[in-house]
Amino acid sequence: MSPHPTDDEWNREQRSETTTERLDRNWSALLQELRVVQTGVQILTGFLLTLPFQSRFSELDDGMRVTYLITVSLAMAAAIALAAPVALHRALFRRHRLDVIVTSAHRLALVGLVLLGLALAGAMVVVFGATAGTAPGILAGAATLVMFACLWLVFPFALRVRADNPPSDARHRP
Repeated sequence: MSPHPTDDEWNREQRSETTTERLDRNWSALLQELRVVQTGVQILTGFLLTLPFQSRFSELDDGMRVTYLITVSLAMAAAIALAAPVALHRALFRRHRLDVIVTSAHRLALVGLVLLGLALAGAMVVVFGATAGTAPGILAGAATLVMFACLWLVFPFALRVRADNPPSDARHRP
């Protein structure tokens, strides 16, 4: 038997929460997270969609145009993935499938965040590439990718592993 209680066991013991109450709470938390990130992805996507209509856009070389197209596609895919949980909820509303909705929305949020991180890096490549040159653009994009990987992937998963494996003396504290 695992020394760690399951999510359901912990919620019952610590929160006096039923599975349905936990699903309701998780759905509310997911919606709040999606509201926060959706604003950012909409602003980024809107900004990217205006670029081809700027006078200097025609000065971009073919490589930078391809980078732009990939970036705007990533931003659009992120917007779609981050809005998909709402469509999923509408499709399954009143079907008593909140467990499916929460699990799927969680996965879609993760996919959307990865797509957003990649789009942010691409936007840095395009903006720095257009204003300072290709090399600074690639450097700015790489720096953004490193920050994204560290802050959105490595750090949270390190905290998760640490929480799953507390020091042996911490397990015996009241």
